[in-house]
Amino acid sequence: MPITVYGIPNCGSVQKARAWLDGQGLAYEFHDFKKAGLSKDIIATWLRVVSWEILVNKKGTTWRGLPDATKASITTAASATQLMLDNPSVIKRPVLCQGKTVLVGFDESTYQEQLR
Repeated sequence: MPITVYGIPNCGSVQKARAWLDGQGLAYEFHDFKKAGLSKDIIATWLRVVSWEILVNKKGTTWRGLPDATKASITTAASATQLMLDNPSVIKRPVLCQGKTVLVGFDESTYQEQLR
């Protein structure tokens, strides 16, 4: 089953994930969502598997830089989806998809267990 890694190339977590995949000999497609963008359909696919609370990186600088009113307005999957479309940097990276598996962030043991 094909693997797609979503992120930005200079992100440390994305670099670790890609290095791990390369080290395991696992082929993948890299989707730079700053250059190639994201669609509502891609985010909806992720949201079928993981919650918006996991996808939105509230520890990152993009989130911390948002106005308090904007942060307070993110209370549903719909509002989080619009935020992710408007500000893709707010997404916790990488997002790895393989079939129905969606992994957010890089954790070597999780990758080892989930990817075949």
